[in-house]
Amino acid sequence: MDRAQIVHENFLRRAANGDLPEGRAPSGPLTGKEAVEIYRSGCLSRVLDRVSRAMQAAGQGYYTIGSSGHEGMAAVAAALRPTDMAFLHYRDAAFQIQRASQVPDQSMAWDMLLSFACSSDDPISGGRHKVLGSKALAIPPQTSTIASHLPKAVGAAYSIALARRQPPEHKALPDDAIILCSFGDASANHSTAQGAFNTAQWTAYQSMPLPLLFVCEDNGIGISTRTPKGWIAANFAHRPGLRYFSCDGLDLYDTFRVARQAADYVRLRREPVFLHVRTLRLYGHAGADVPTSYMPLGELEAEEAQDPLLHAVRLMAEAGALERAAALAIYEETVARVERIAAEAATWPRLKTAAQVMEHLIPPPRPCRLGNDPSPEARAAIFGSDLKMMEAPQIMSRLINWALTDLMLTHGEVVLMGQDIATKGGVYGVTQKLSTRFGRSRVIDTVLDEQSILGLGIGMAHNGFLPMPEIQFLAYLHNAEDQLRGEAATLPFFSKGQFTNPMVVRIAGLGYQKGFGGHFHNDNSVAVLRDIPGLILACPSNGADAARMLRECVRLAREEQRLVVFLEPIALYPMRDLHVVGDGGWTRRYPDPSERIAFGEVGRHDGKNGGEDLAILTYGNGAYFAHQAQQQLAGHGLDARIVDIRWLSPLPEAAIVTALAGCRHVLIVDETRRTGGIAEALMALLSEQTNLPHARLTAQDSFIATGPAYGATMPSVDDIVASARRLVRAEP
Repeated sequence: MDRAQIVHENFLRRAANGDLPEGRAPSGPLTGKEAVEIYRSGCLSRVLDRVSRAMQAAGQGYYTIGSSGHEGMAAVAAALRPTDMAFLHYRDAAFQIQRASQVPDQSMAWDMLLSFACSSDDPISGGRHKVLGSKALAIPPQTSTIASHLPKAVGAAYSIALARRQPPEHKALPDDAIILCSFGDASANHSTAQGAFNTAQWTAYQSMPLPLLFVCEDNGIGISTRTPKGWIAANFAHRPGLRYFSCDGLDLYDTFRVARQAADYVRLRREPVFLHVRTLRLYGHAGADVPTSYMPLGELEAEEAQDPLLHAVRLMAEAGALERAAALAIYEETVARVERIAAEAATWPRLKTAAQVMEHLIPPPRPCRLGNDPSPEARAAIFGSDLKMMEAPQIMSRLINWALTDLMLTHGEVVLMGQDIATKGGVYGVTQKLSTRFGRSRVIDTVLDEQSILGLGIGMAHNGFLPMPEIQFLAYLHNAEDQLRGEAATLPFFSKGQFTNPMVVRIAGLGYQKGFGGHFHNDNSVAVLRDIPGLILACPSNGADAARMLRECVRLAREEQRLVVFLEPIALYPMRDLHVVGDGGWTRRYPDPSERIAFGEVGRHDGKNGGEDLAILTYGNGAYFAHQAQQQLAGHGLDARIVDIRWLSPLPEAAIVTALAGCRHVLIVDETRRTGGIAEALMALLSEQTNLPHARLTAQDSFIATGPAYGATMPSVDDIVASARRLVRAEP
């Protein structure tokens, strides 16, 4: 049975007959005019749900999640300012509609119906997904169904106080803004959500400003699994550092009153609040979900009898704000208007081609100031004794440290965050002295939670900062990879480039550490990063390249709004020697701060005669080993060149092919695994775009061991030499 039609008919009949649910009398500061406006928003949200289902049935609309039963969120929107950024639960159409009434020239009926129809003229996603969101309303589009938007809400809230002290060029939020983040009672149990609550509490417990309003919309069920009665209140009412408020979302007067109190508390105290809102879920979860398949009909009808729109009709009449007949007329007028618009929206154009779908995977560039041009005296004051050390070749970790120093000195919006990066300077000392040089507000020691680290960065990017989160080890990223895949990378895609997450994520990773680790500190898998559309993955092999590439990564984030991951080979951090102990062959001088390696530019290191016999195509640790092998191969009469890819995703295909010109064979040396590794893409590239004989040498499909066998599963110098000789001689 069509529950949407049943609820609709019940509303018409009961509102006309005065058969309204009982409840408390209206009370609180809500004016009659405000109450009617909130009711109008609720009616539009309800009717849009019903019409969207009819569009789906007619083949004119597509999968959607409804907001019916959550109309009380319109009262929450009314209690906030339209400049308070809102990361919304997918059932919050009423919130967005109400906020639109606070901002001129917004037409939510049209906008949402175009979204339901997947029209390319949908103003937020361009037909890519049915999402809530609006640039004008400070609502970033949100597709999460598992609370993955909570960590970035914490980050956005954290950014406000820092932006007040040190405004970034592209600051987006007012100094007195608060951040709203809403979610369902089932999602509140997700580990991502729990991590965000904990981080917010951890921050507030230390008296750091965090103006964040968590809103839990408690309809008592997650798809088919009931939330235990009283669970949300028992879980959140007494948490340290998180003030608890609750209201009845079926009562627009109570919801407005309590939401206003909660918002005022957050705005005045700059502390996080948990607002617990009672709601209902009408019609089932989403799409073709049939609630009667897992709920008794009597229970379903009892919930439908508490329709929040019927409660609103009663409350407004009792308050003298709107007569029952007038309330019914508003609903009927809304039905007629939405049906009329829907008929036209269904005829509007839709996406057809891959190019159209992918148009906004890459965000548009934005104009940026050049940054500060620090004087020699300013640099000397910041670097201190390190300035003298720049005259001599140094190891990679130190050159990255100096590059970070120059970047933070030049660009005041650059902020670092991660575990142990401030006081300790990171596990490997890469961020040593930076907190002393720039302060703890720009070099942030975070909780031990990778989702919160990345969420902090994503949220701060919403307010104009350029975040540089650090993930301590590549293996730790897997705890939080959805923050990059499902949140940061999708934002420009689902907003037509209106919202972006420019950031540079630094990750220490790859293998070959002799004394530390096993599989959890030596991880040679980057597949999860390479298959994220729009993400740039960079990997240097030496200190000078690392400094130049890091500057280019920051430029890509600042000016082109790109999401960049900078993968730093741990084993090469301290590397000094190349061929013999004491030769210093892998140290480099610190390049001038103006020098960069352009995105997609590969490195080429020729042998004696240009490396005509063989090209070794590699990166990271492989480049280090290839330089050693190059010398040994020369002793076997083979002239080899080394092509250092540097940019692992997207692969610089044209530059690679150009760098191979004039050679007769290609050996791919890939320290990632044979399955899912970089070599697979390189083999395809060589097969499709060249006629060169080629082979690959990769790591085995294995985790990495601790102890003497630390490198047994990965390519070695001897392996490279042997594989190269076999390839050139055409031996099996």
